[in-house]
Amino acid sequence: MTNSTSTTTPSNSLAGRREWTAMGVLMLPLLLVSMDVSVLYFAIPAIGADLAPTGTQQLWIFDIYAFVLAGLLMTMGSLGDRIGRRRLLMIGAVAFGAASVCAAYANSAEMLIAARAVLGIGGATLMPSTMALIRNMFRDAKQRAKAIGIWSGVMTGGVALGSVMSGILVEHFWWGSVFLVNIPAMVLLLVLAPVLLPEFKDPEPGRFDLLSVPLSMAAVLPLVYGIKEIPSEGFAPQYVVSLVVGLLFTALFVRRQRTVASPLISPALFEHRGFGPAVALNLVSAFAMMGSAYFTTQYLQAVLGRSALEAALWALLPTVLVGVAAPVSMVLVQRGVHRATVVAIGFLTSACGYGLLALTGTDSLWTALAGAGVLASGAVIVGSQLTDLALGAAPAEKAGAASSLLETGQEFGGALGMAVLGSIGTAVYRHDLAGAPDAARETLGGALAAARHLPPRAAETLLATAREAFTSGMHMAAFAGIAVLLAAAFLAARGLRNTPAAAGPAAGPAAPEPAAPATATCGKATA
Repeated sequence: MTNSTSTTTPSNSLAGRREWTAMGVLMLPLLLVSMDVSVLYFAIPAIGADLAPTGTQQLWIFDIYAFVLAGLLMTMGSLGDRIGRRRLLMIGAVAFGAASVCAAYANSAEMLIAARAVLGIGGATLMPSTMALIRNMFRDAKQRAKAIGIWSGVMTGGVALGSVMSGILVEHFWWGSVFLVNIPAMVLLLVLAPVLLPEFKDPEPGRFDLLSVPLSMAAVLPLVYGIKEIPSEGFAPQYVVSLVVGLLFTALFVRRQRTVASPLISPALFEHRGFGPAVALNLVSAFAMMGSAYFTTQYLQAVLGRSALEAALWALLPTVLVGVAAPVSMVLVQRGVHRATVVAIGFLTSACGYGLLALTGTDSLWTALAGAGVLASGAVIVGSQLTDLALGAAPAEKAGAASSLLETGQEFGGALGMAVLGSIGTAVYRHDLAGAPDAARETLGGALAAARHLPPRAAETLLATAREAFTSGMHMAAFAGIAVLLAAAFLAARGLRNTPAAAGPAAGPAAPEPAAPATATCGKATA
């Protein structure tokens, strides 16, 4: 037993087999949460046939998970700092598992929407808990960088794997099976977590500010909703109003955090060198990653004519490059390359990926896949380094709040990337299809539908024009993405120069840091 407020442990104390085994356990919930983002891609036709949802209900079946997840990340990260990250992780596992069963056996669209909402709540508890526990378990900077690289790779790979698993399961079983795959992993997590995962929490968290919870949700949800809908629906009044309302509540939330005694997200986090730039640049990386996904998924299916399952299987190939990216960034750091340079290299790599997309024609499968892989590799390099910087800069007792802020920024960046780059592509597409039927001018999917009602020669002409227009829109969006990423590379090289060096030979001797607080019991701490 040691006193949690006075004990210190050198930051270079190495994690052993137990910690790395626990790391494997933490990857289970992370993989499932990331997979659930895309797990309905191939299940929705079967769900439509079985539950007969309306068009609006079908949209909510898709979107409610991401909306609730984004809205509650900051709340759950701060809650984990207060009640214990392992405890919150296990509570989230129970909620996620129970909601998975309810979703699998839902007998109405309303029940499925409610189950997906609870899955979002569970996901919001799991994501910041996994990242915060990594911060606490791996005190050595080099080991922490490696663990965060693994975290980033699993997160990115899970999204791609979710759609493929969905297609395979729906082809051989019923649509509810895409949710039941969560159960064994959550049971395993509940069995192993108490044995392998230590408990950590802030010994002096202060009073939980309940008013900040609805304020944070009122800030995040309207912004994500408005940004998410603009690419497909345009700047309709309701979406503009949604953005304005979100910005208003964001201002109120920030004011509340700066004035309340125990804020949900402490403004003091931004006083730590490197934390603010890491959150901002990580948002830009998510902007580029999700902005490209908006085009590549449609390109594989609507331009190249691949089936949904074929497109998902082809989309797995770029993840091979993703698996190499994080180790490469660690090698660079270990050879003495400064973190600012590595992050800039990551942004330049993603820019090269967009360059390949700008060279893609209407029949360029391998060029598109290579572009997607190079872009995602750069994003993983950037994400792993910036996550390590932000978590290393934040106090260990605030790791949950810090990780939730990073992940909320990622949600915003992804939605913003789809909105901005998607709008650019849509504008080019509509301009190039001037004079075509209205349905065909709206989307490439609309052009495919309209072509079914035309004579063969006219249909062929319309489809060729629409595919060329979509590819031209992707090119223009790629040029915009390149500009954003080049600017981000410059800002990273300049803005991160004075941040703490990453783990490696050039980093110098490690300074001691306070031990991460463990569970406090009667003034004592146990791990």
